Amino acid sequence: MSLSHLPLNALRAFEAAARQLSFTRAGLELRVTQAAVSHQVKALEEILGVPLFRRLPRGLALTEEGEALLPVLTEAFRQIAGTLERFEGGRLREVLTLGAVGTFVTGWLLPRLPAFRAAHPFVDLRLMTNNNRVDLAGEGLDAAIRFGDGAWHGTEATRLLAAPLSPLCAPALAGRLRQPADLLRETLLRTYRLDEWERWFAAVDLPAPAIRGFVFDSSLTMAEAAAQGTGVALLPARMFEHDLRQGRLVRPFAAEVTLGAYWLTRLKSRRETAALAAFRAWLLAGAGAAAPTA
Repeated sequence: MSLSHLPLNALRAFEAAARQLSFTRAGLELRVTQAAVSHQVKALEEILGVPLFRRLPRGLALTEEGEALLPVLTEAFRQIAGTLERFEGGRLREVLTLGAVGTFVTGWLLPRLPAFRAAHPFVDLRLMTNNNRVDLAGEGLDAAIRFGDGAWHGTEATRLLAAPLSPLCAPALAGRLRQPADLLRETLLRTYRLDEWERWFAAVDLPAPAIRGFVFDSSLTMAEAAAQGTGVALLPARMFEHDLRQGRLVRPFAAEVTLGAYWLTRLKSRRETAALAAFRAWLLAGAGAAAPTA
């Protein structure tokens, strides 16, 4: 049977009546009369040559044929509605699924997302945070923002902005710190990148102590621990400007060490979409970077 012979209104009337098991409630949903729904369903049954409902004294019941048709139509109408909802401003909205390290999301991206939405309303951004360990293909991501040196196998990486690390701590703890050597007496918080403190101490010409403090898989969690006075964290101060302005965190020393940057990465094997191209250009403009790709 040709689909061109199936009237859309009749299919919609059947789908609503089958979900509601009532011509009256289907009519209210579709804003037509009960008689109109009944007429449309009867017309569809005549075209198909099978009954779709059993008319009972106190309602409706689906026949075997009706039960087979209902889920197919429900899914089809759902997909149609979903696609139509993606049209905005005369253009089809594109989904962009982005993974991003949580520190960058809270410290840089979130305050700027309204501006991105206003500039690029056609991009339907889906954001997933991570702790810098990400599988682009396995997690179905179009791109990911990571911290590192830009060298990830099979990816194209665009440098966004530098993020030098500095010691940050609670104000009460900062009162005990007069010079970098004072850190040797404090609890030093660390991430899974275990050489960061060693590199910072080398930058200030001090031997690194044996660090046996807490290890965190997230800089955000580590920053909160530092703000609560648990110890001193080595963090990208640029990502914690809000906490520094509020006085929850203090930067006791100006010395910093650069161990990487934030990068936008995507698989080389996947085509860059218009949504990703727009997002990348917006990121670079916001970061003030005319960045090379690696």
